[in-house]
Amino acid sequence: MKLRTKYILFVTILHLLTLGLTFYIFDKDRVFFIISEVFIIVSLVIAINLYGQLIRPIKMLLQGIEALKDRDFNVKFLPTGKHEVDQLINVYNQMIDELRTERTQQEEQHFFLEKLIYTSPTGIIILDHDERIQQLNPKALAILGLDEKELIGNNINELQHPLFKQAKLLKAGETITVKLSGVTTYKLQKSHFIDRGFQRNFIMMEELTAEILAAEKNTYGKVIRMMAHEVNNTIGPVNSIIQSALKSGELWQHEPDSQLNNALQVAFDRNQNLNHFMRNFADLVKLPDANKKQTDLNHLLNSVIELMQIKAHERQISLVYHPTEQPVIIMADVQQMEQALINIVKNAIEAIEADGVVTFTVDARGRKLTITDTGKGISNEQSKQLFTPFYSTKRDGQGIGLTLVREIMLNHGFEFSLKTIAEGHTDFTIHF
Repeated sequence: MKLRTKYILFVTILHLLTLGLTFYIFDKDRVFFIISEVFIIVSLVIAINLYGQLIRPIKMLLQGIEALKDRDFNVKFLPTGKHEVDQLINVYNQMIDELRTERTQQEEQHFFLEKLIYTSPTGIIILDHDERIQQLNPKALAILGLDEKELIGNNINELQHPLFKQAKLLKAGETITVKLSGVTTYKLQKSHFIDRGFQRNFIMMEELTAEILAAEKNTYGKVIRMMAHEVNNTIGPVNSIIQSALKSGELWQHEPDSQLNNALQVAFDRNQNLNHFMRNFADLVKLPDANKKQTDLNHLLNSVIELMQIKAHERQISLVYHPTEQPVIIMADVQQMEQALINIVKNAIEAIEADGVVTFTVDARGRKLTITDTGKGISNEQSKQLFTPFYSTKRDGQGIGLTLVREIMLNHGFEFSLKTIAEGHTDFTIHF
């Protein structure tokens, strides 16, 4: 039973009981009976008035409670002139002001946070309590190369993207560095925040490729320049002395055989090889900016295939290419791109060793070139070291070929990758 109903019932019973008692007590005295009835009526009027004064602030409080339920913090009450009620109204109005101010601050902070996440140069993925993707920013979508509809609502443990495979192994607070296709490097960090008393995780993805490559090139550039300087300063004078000795007829006229002459010639040739070896390293450092011009990719590939045909034929390897009907025009430095493609094809031929196929596929619409070989492929361990300076899978390799390819591709701003799709199927892909 409501308090209002109890009060009305109490006042009604009390006055009816009083009315009945006055009737029995003053039944014979009409004057006192009338006076008692007047008092009862006055008491009833006072009770009704008090009821109105008591119920009005309660109604006001109920209206305020309904406004709070609806999150409407604009409802305020005017003073009534009654001290107790005005105190209650004043407290309520102060509370509403505080709530409105706090909500405004929260909305501003939320808007700022949303803006910060949206424009952040770091990819951010926010997960719900079940490790399902709830929100991603544009940078995360760009890094993953996927559409938002493909990701929202999916559990990261069920997604097959390489970065998600690494991210699901992380615990909150941990950070790892992931290298994809031997070139692109990402830093993954997992952290958490508290939402309504429960922990929720989020993942931050940051591409470090440019910074790592710049630092790497700066380091090996200094080493190569120092080595080239020392080697050239030594080889130049030594070769000059050897050449002078070889051309001096008087020196050799009393020699019964030419063993010393042959030894000097061998030393001279070895010095020349060493000079050529250092020049290859120096090319990495001295690579000029790409002089980009409109180039037909078909013509460029035909030139490379013709140049590498003899080397492929020696190992019974077929170079297969079906040019597109229409020219595929790309903006490239012909000399640099030709050198890069030669290195790629040379590596593909050496990976096959003997009796295989190297296939060239051009996607004109997607502006993509794929060079596929049927070689032994690349192991997971090797894939992590691809394009690293001085790293080679060959016993006598210098680790220059793919590094030069990397520098040329970065010089042109082309995206590229090298990976083994299946046994006997390795793709080198270039996106123009």
